[in-house]
Amino acid sequence: MIANVNLILFVVEAIGYFALMVTLLHFRARIGLGIFLTALGVMHFMETYLAAVFYVELPFGIVSPGSSVFFTGKLMMILMLYLQEDAAVVRQPIYGLFIGNLLTVAIAWIVQWHAPLELTSGALPSDEFLKEMGWLMLWGTAILYLDAIGIILLYERLGRYFRQRPVVRFMFCGFVLLTFDQIAFFGALHYSVGVPLAAFWGGWKAKMFAVCIYTVLFAIYEKWIGRAVTTSSARPIGDIFSDLTFRERYNDLLSRTGRDVLTGLYDRTRMELEAPVMIRESLRQGQSATVMILDADHFKNVNDVFGHLQGDDVLRAISARLGSILRAGDRVFRFGGEEFVAICPVTDHAEGLRLAERLRWTIESSVATPDGKPVTISIGVATASEDGDAFTAILSAADERLYCAKKNGRNCVFGQTGVHGLTVAG
Repeated sequence: MIANVNLILFVVEAIGYFALMVTLLHFRARIGLGIFLTALGVMHFMETYLAAVFYVELPFGIVSPGSSVFFTGKLMMILMLYLQEDAAVVRQPIYGLFIGNLLTVAIAWIVQWHAPLELTSGALPSDEFLKEMGWLMLWGTAILYLDAIGIILLYERLGRYFRQRPVVRFMFCGFVLLTFDQIAFFGALHYSVGVPLAAFWGGWKAKMFAVCIYTVLFAIYEKWIGRAVTTSSARPIGDIFSDLTFRERYNDLLSRTGRDVLTGLYDRTRMELEAPVMIRESLRQGQSATVMILDADHFKNVNDVFGHLQGDDVLRAISARLGSILRAGDRVFRFGGEEFVAICPVTDHAEGLRLAERLRWTIESSVATPDGKPVTISIGVATASEDGDAFTAILSAADERLYCAKKNGRNCVFGQTGVHGLTVAG
């Protein structure tokens, strides 16, 4: 019964903490960011104190709300601040907490040399308490510094795989960094104040549960409240955060630019920027890279017979099939008109031919003109470094093979050794 009541209080504390802090963050443009940063900072001593001496029983173990609710909330709030602002802003609470806690420890060490007066009976301060808290504060400060930087770096790294899923990244980062924090901080608690091992598992489960609560609240905030207008700093940053500033926003902006309006694929300008880099990187790793040029057969007839709007629908359908077949590391660009270019890094010529044949077959079997006739494509395939090291040379070789595919009756793949796969006259 008591454990269930404590669990309800645990959830209420987490919701209350998130609601207060996210309100301060959301209205920072009106009331100032300093209020949010101050509220974030003043909790640290209380978190450390509660983690050392205050534990309650929950259904899944012995838990300290200070560590499980408030410290977890602080770390997730630091990540939210980064998402709302940038590295130039988020470094302020991270360095502020780090320096402020070091100063607190230093002052606590100095005041122990005083000879305090006993104003009331039994009211003298405990030197042992100050020493224990000083070491815990020092250790907790170092871990917090690593946690705060680590959670941002991990969020950035996960953006390569889950760019459109910030909630998943938010939750996964919390799981990983709070697990690290629990291992590191519990060791100090166990050594300095004798917290039993049972509290480790209970505390870890509580932190994971708190991450889930904060993730749900974060998802609600993202969906129904939205982000306030962010600000940016033009000042250069001379520390680790220079590697973080604006990178997330730059990548997001880049992913939405250089797009072909009709198909949604990357356009030729984007290809000229990215393709040479992809080729060079594959060669640097000692791997091949394959380039394909794909052209829709007799596409002019589609426009002439059915009109350009129907032709646009066919191009969109082709683009969708290409995107569904090509792999995560591949790139497909609209080269112009009914031509497309696919860049397949870490792909040798034989593998590239098989992939091209799969694309050819998929288009023929799933894309049709308005009167039901299948749409076919011809593909020229070239590979680095057999066909050259520079992207322009490889593209030129692929273009020549596309011309050969057209001469061989269309609806086929043409590689280094000639035609590959079925050839159907069109």
